[in-house]
Amino acid sequence: MSDDRTPILVGAGQLTQRDVEPREALEPLAMMAEVARRACEDARVGVGLLERVDDLRVVNIFCWAYGNAPRLLAERLGMHPAHAVYTTLGGNTPQWLVNRTAARIAAGETRLALLVGAEAVRTVLRAQKTGTALAWAHGGGDPVVVGDARDGQSAHEAAHGMTMPVRVYPLFENALRAAAGRSLAEHQAHLGRLCARMAAVAADNPHAWFRDRPTAEQIATPSPSNRLIGFPYPKRMNAIIEVDQAAGVLMTSVAEARALGIPQERWVYLWGCGEAHDRWLVSDRVDFTSSPAIREAGRQALEAAGVGIDRIQHVELYSCFPSAVQIGRAMLGLPADDAGPLTLTGGLPYFGGPGNNYSMHGIAEAMARVRAARGSLAVVTALGWYLTKHAVGIYGGTPPGRPFACADVSARQRALDAESAPPLVERPPAGPATIETYTVLHDREGAPERGIVVGRLDDGRRFLANTPRDRALLEAFAAREQVGAPGQVRPGDERTLFEPAGCRAAV
Repeated sequence: MSDDRTPILVGAGQLTQRDVEPREALEPLAMMAEVARRACEDARVGVGLLERVDDLRVVNIFCWAYGNAPRLLAERLGMHPAHAVYTTLGGNTPQWLVNRTAARIAAGETRLALLVGAEAVRTVLRAQKTGTALAWAHGGGDPVVVGDARDGQSAHEAAHGMTMPVRVYPLFENALRAAAGRSLAEHQAHLGRLCARMAAVAADNPHAWFRDRPTAEQIATPSPSNRLIGFPYPKRMNAIIEVDQAAGVLMTSVAEARALGIPQERWVYLWGCGEAHDRWLVSDRVDFTSSPAIREAGRQALEAAGVGIDRIQHVELYSCFPSAVQIGRAMLGLPADDAGPLTLTGGLPYFGGPGNNYSMHGIAEAMARVRAARGSLAVVTALGWYLTKHAVGIYGGTPPGRPFACADVSARQRALDAESAPPLVERPPAGPATIETYTVLHDREGAPERGIVVGRLDDGRRFLANTPRDRALLEAFAAREQVGAPGQVRPGDERTLFEPAGCRAAV
């Protein structure tokens, strides 16, 4: 069922830039211009389409401070959009933009939109190493910024080292392992199989950064080329941000697509969408094995589409780290087995993780799948910060059975915010405590350097702590299961210290 204002996606473009010297590399602005042109070609109306764009939406760029990236891109492409915005940080933003743009199209506020993003972290880092000056654009004033701009961590979390995804996502993983009742070796093998299936998808994707098809054992086993970063993740399980990649999509209405002459076989429908965020700080989560917000955003999208999860044939779960994939799968109600891949791109550790814009590639791949199999549906999940803010979309190659609608879900978000969680005490008293979850951080040589503990006091209150910086202790700490292990906690000047009771290497 579709009417003239039904929002549709009509074109997608992707670009991966490899092995180019910094002076010859396309900057992100040029990469976005190129994928915009490719999206027009994909819509089968390449001439004059970009000039008709009245809504330009650019995903936040890590690697270069442009100033007003939407304005600079519009000038480069000869566009004069009435509405141009730039997002805040967050891997949720590509799908979030699709959801919000669809609502504007359905309301008659947007006729033709370009959603686009790019990263060139690889080129910037190579330029820094070689002392190459990059003569890239900048300026244009300040953009209109949209999205949730809150920091992803508190000062207390930062003081204990919970400052980057590579340090935080292992906390979820170790909690998942303990909840599943697997040994360290069993769970590592489980993760290897999960990741190998994603890497196999990347091997067949011409846009993927790594196409070498590593085995499960190669991914799961630490080695000089696969050093441990945050236990239990070796390098091959971590999102790779050092890439040059860009992607963009074109969105419009059914009526505008007809007027522009875009063939109907290029149309992709947003059957349903959802958005939610978890309790904002990791230290304030209900637990470390679930995401009520992914469950809620998925429920919103499925309800809007009028289908169950068993109706979905193509799955693109946000895959920065294995814990995100496993929690996303469980929250959507997908089968908990090792049967197939849960990505359409190959995942951030293998396809590449171009900053905030990764999921734009996932959306482009979802469009290709439902175009090729018109009766099928695809789900795309996207997230920002540390399993914090979420957006979900369901895509189909045929019109949905009901009109597109974005319901007011503010009451549902308030219910999520009100869910009970253990209270956090920032200066716990000295005394006995147990580990709720933990990780061991490693340096660039793979040596352990710091332990992070999320624990509970005897009265159930939660605390954050670090372990002593003792290599033998840290090696033992990562050699056997520590979730539920006892110890002693004492407050320091800036950080809390947790001293394990009888932590020793496994035999």
